[in-house]
Amino acid sequence: MKSVDLFRVIKPGLFTSVQDLGRFGYQRFGIPVSGAMDKYAFVCANTLVGNSVNDACLEVTLLGPELEVLNPTQVSLAGADFSVSVNDEVAPMWALLNLKKGDVITFIGSAERGCRTYVAVRGGIDVPIILGSRSTYVRGGFGGYEGCLLQAGNVIRGLESPEFLKERRVMPTELIPKYESKIIADVTLGPQEEMFTAEGVETFLSQEYTLTTESDRMGYRLDGALVKHKSATEIVTDPLLPGAVQVPGNGKPIVLMVDAQTTGGYPKIATATTPGLSRLGQAKPGDTIQFKEISSTKARDCYLEFYASLDQLEMKLIRQPL
Repeated sequence: MKSVDLFRVIKPGLFTSVQDLGRFGYQRFGIPVSGAMDKYAFVCANTLVGNSVNDACLEVTLLGPELEVLNPTQVSLAGADFSVSVNDEVAPMWALLNLKKGDVITFIGSAERGCRTYVAVRGGIDVPIILGSRSTYVRGGFGGYEGCLLQAGNVIRGLESPEFLKERRVMPTELIPKYESKIIADVTLGPQEEMFTAEGVETFLSQEYTLTTESDRMGYRLDGALVKHKSATEIVTDPLLPGAVQVPGNGKPIVLMVDAQTTGGYPKIATATTPGLSRLGQAKPGDTIQFKEISSTKARDCYLEFYASLDQLEMKLIRQPL
């Protein structure tokens, strides 16, 4: 498929990268999954512009970029609450936007609520597919735009779509998340909860934890009440997945996120559900997190409901004539 120049990066923002839903099947080689931190907002953005759910988008974190439009395109923005303008006029989020050559998209200030927003373009962003994904893995220096965060002067290319959508598409209000500074994350206990005291498990489930500034796409370091081990504070290194909650010897939980390493030696007290991990993707330093235990059966149901809701987004969009 032909690609065209879409954006010139005037200002890159704090941490803007190209992401899709992730890089699967390579963890046995030490390659993290990566991909969008908030899968729900990511899929919403793609749905609004009529893309497939896995088309690559820009993931914007806390402070957004300024982008000059190089060719006519259609975009949508979904996720954290930003003030966004096109040519100094307020532009709505969670809706399809038509852009012409010379337009300038500007993220004004920092995210008011939430942490990450996704910029989807009609047809998807065109960067090389590496190990089955266009996602950026910054620590590894590959994927996305030359393995890096966006920099001023970069030119972002997009896959040319056959035609523009002929209708304005808007996400219904009831499907737009309300991002809060306190996040409830569903978890199932295990696989090493037996290594913690009953008091430690109770502390983990009953106390609120604060997301520290030592947090990124690899993992969230939390501050709060200490989770007590029975004795040993390390295990023989075993596999890790995004959503696992490790507790090192200092008793402070670490939630592993999408760029997490693939093995580790700290015991894991719990694992976040898929929708719980997506909600955590919108947490920013200073936000509080409380863990809520659910059964493995309920976690499976949540997983199925989450993906069923994504499948139904297209039919629930509000459509208006352009």
